[in-house]
Amino acid sequence: MSLYPPPHESYYPPSPPGPEPTSPQSIRNSPEFRSMRGAQRSFGTAATLVSVGGFLTYVLLSGFAPGMMNQPLAGHLTIGLALGLCQFLLMAVTIWLYVRYMRRRVDPVADRLRAQLHETRARAQSLAQAQAQQGRTAAERRFGTW
Repeated sequence: MSLYPPPHESYYPPSPPGPEPTSPQSIRNSPEFRSMRGAQRSFGTAATLVSVGGFLTYVLLSGFAPGMMNQPLAGHLTIGLALGLCQFLLMAVTIWLYVRYMRRRVDPVADRLRAQLHETRARAQSLAQAQAQQGRTAAERRFGTW
């Protein structure tokens, strides 16, 4: 569940009309779930490629361009040290963008699907309890004596 509520109700597109999901399997097969997973995968893949690409670039520069990496920028700060410190900044920005994207695009859909599933399960459970209660009263009438 997201810690941050949506800005307003009209911010997110409404869920598409169709049968209400009744089980985790039906949710997995729904187009809304598939689009949510696709959005999560595509952004996750891009974020991973940017992060790994930044680290790989740093390692390759360290190995194949040591002269450039040893150039001083200011005092004892070299280009290599500055790029190494920029790795922390790259990771922080990547994580921030990933969390922001998930909160805006994926979490609302996941929350909506989860609420539909819980609502459907609660309805089915209350219906089953009502049927069981009716069944007990009929059974009590039939087998009321010892």
